[in-house]
Amino acid sequence: MRLLIVSNRLPVTVAEENGALVFNASSGGLVSGLSAYLDVQPDIEHLWLGWPGSGSFSDENRLREELRARYRAVPVLLDDATADSFYNGFCNNTIWPLFHYFPSLTVYDEAMWEIYKRVNAVFAGAIAAELRPDDVLWLHDYHLMLVPGLVRKKAPGLPIGFFLHIPFPSYENFRLLPRGWGRELLHGLLEADLIGFHTPDYTQYFFRCVLRILGLNHNLGVIALGHRLAKAETFPMGIDFDKYYDAVDSREVKKETASFRRQVGDLRVVFSVDRQDYSKGILNRLEGYELFLKNNPAWRHKVVLFMIIVPSRTEVDQYQKAREVINQTIGRINGDFGDLHWTPVVFQYKAISFEQLAALYNVSDAGLVTPLRDGMNLVAKEYVASQHEKRGVLILSEMAGAAMELGEALLINPNHREEIADAIKTALEMPPSEQARRVEAMQVRLRKYDVKKWAGDFLEELERFREEASRYGTTPLEGLPLERLRDCFASARNRIVFLDYDGTLVPFARTPGEAAPGRKVIRLFRAFSEAPNVTPVLISGRNREDLDRWYGRFGVTLVAEHGVWMKEPGSDWRMPRILNNKWKPVIRRMLERYRDLLPGSFIEEKAYSLAWHFRNSDPSVSGPRVKEFVDDLVQYTARNEIEVLMGHSVAEVKCSGVNKGMTARALLAASDYDFIMAAGDDETDEALFQAMPPEAFSIKIGSKKSFADYSLSSSAELVALLEELFDVQKGIIDSVIGLFRRKPNGARR
Repeated sequence: MRLLIVSNRLPVTVAEENGALVFNASSGGLVSGLSAYLDVQPDIEHLWLGWPGSGSFSDENRLREELRARYRAVPVLLDDATADSFYNGFCNNTIWPLFHYFPSLTVYDEAMWEIYKRVNAVFAGAIAAELRPDDVLWLHDYHLMLVPGLVRKKAPGLPIGFFLHIPFPSYENFRLLPRGWGRELLHGLLEADLIGFHTPDYTQYFFRCVLRILGLNHNLGVIALGHRLAKAETFPMGIDFDKYYDAVDSREVKKETASFRRQVGDLRVVFSVDRQDYSKGILNRLEGYELFLKNNPAWRHKVVLFMIIVPSRTEVDQYQKAREVINQTIGRINGDFGDLHWTPVVFQYKAISFEQLAALYNVSDAGLVTPLRDGMNLVAKEYVASQHEKRGVLILSEMAGAAMELGEALLINPNHREEIADAIKTALEMPPSEQARRVEAMQVRLRKYDVKKWAGDFLEELERFREEASRYGTTPLEGLPLERLRDCFASARNRIVFLDYDGTLVPFARTPGEAAPGRKVIRLFRAFSEAPNVTPVLISGRNREDLDRWYGRFGVTLVAEHGVWMKEPGSDWRMPRILNNKWKPVIRRMLERYRDLLPGSFIEEKAYSLAWHFRNSDPSVSGPRVKEFVDDLVQYTARNEIEVLMGHSVAEVKCSGVNKGMTARALLAASDYDFIMAAGDDETDEALFQAMPPEAFSIKIGSKKSFADYSLSSSAELVALLEELFDVQKGIIDSVIGLFRRKPNGARR
């Protein structure tokens, strides 16, 4: 296996000076995290594709050769004007502010969108030119959200993973994108096999957008797209823990630490390190620190805020204005509180080396990390990892992804200056024993889930899910597979057959009551009951009253409400698992509101579920309404023991933890069967198919993709197959002959 890593920027920036190529390490959490993973996994064969930082090179062949030889990298070349319009256009004037919850700063420009699409196509072409049969593609971040779909067209069988390193926004924010753009971005992402996010919130927001905009629901994170499956999951990004923890012992870091100590003297140090960006809350922390000094005069001349701001996007007006405001605020704080002997804020507007950063982490008494919104924020994790002596207090914005893992930090709302001021005071006055307790707890967590674990988990899940998804797809049940099914059925000693009802044994009707069995199905069930060594199981979402009325007289096992009720031959109905339905009145009221808004729809009530049928409604009206309803229910059911199940033109709310698959497994465990068959037609039957052992014959009715192995085009085809297997025609002839034999002189009825 070879790993192809693709990001907007390469891990090195290349420039040409006097005919020579000059290479410098790129900055940013994505590059540092992935580079750290590759450093600790030197045996992984990989190639990294991305923009080299410039589009003007006198000898592009030499550039390619040197990057491949020295860094295992491939440049994706863009002219400077296109690269600028791409990066400072749709990427950072549309996606970045919108996904970070700054809609007022978001620009909606069709020309920017067209450039974004064009550059994504360039990346896809560069990837296609490098592909080998054993490659695994791992795409990164918001610059390349269309690339999975573009590459999928060129290489349908390629394993593709995508990781988003910034927040994924709520539906209310994402929907601000023009409808066509939003749909195209979601479709692009869903062409990856596995889509990764930093926090469960971001993952859930993605699911909600996919549901509300595309009408696609998920089942345990898996989204069925018709032609294939995609999965979204949470993978909080880690750091190279040992690199930061052990750094304090290096000669270079000790030298930098001594330099910092001489500079700050006996002052207590609060550090702040960030790339310049309006999402980082830099002004908020300055104002919080200012309020701390105002409210706590005893701490003046005893503390210093050591602030590093790394220049970023310096050509963008918003960033230039932000820098001016920051400079003015720092000047005001130093002017109001400082004097010849003390400077409250020591400020550097530049990037610093790793050794300087590690030394700053080491000498600081508190870390001030206050983003207004952040995908993860690795600075917070690096600071905690650097505390070799188990000292120091992390003050962390609850809006950062890292807050999910660093609960022992002092979590603050960055919009509340008073909270920041109080947290600084608490941090500086915290007893050493309490500092140690908090640091140690966080270090245990960060050491366990480091960057190697993060990347390893993602790639392992990609491989595992690809293997699972490879079973998603059916083969028409004809020719050799059909012959094998017939032979296995005929030679088997102990058989079990699971059959769904609506859409499987009978066509769909306008209402549930109109789907009563016809003569063919009645004859078929009579044959089931008389067949030797066969356990027929009618496993349906229908209520038990219907199943009992229609099929209770036959010697078959009946399963109602997707597994809530079971009735075996000669027994009464029983519940395999005790459930409660106290939730029904609330959900029924919710359903009634949606029913009233959708003409032609109706509610069916069962003992432990409620079904909203909309097959008789106008599809143009029902589509948006059903998306809204399911989304509403998903938000409610996430906190209750119920779930939403989508069937053919029906949404059913039922108790969770019970499905056709669980019931089938229990029945299979009761005996040793040498022929197993299952047939169904919609999403409610996928759990049944997934529960089948490899030797089983699973059959999907219809043309949609499925976890079933085989497909038939209609319920009529399935009934014909079952008539053949159970020799129904022969049974009819035998019955007629029997009638003649019972009547004297051959009299007929």
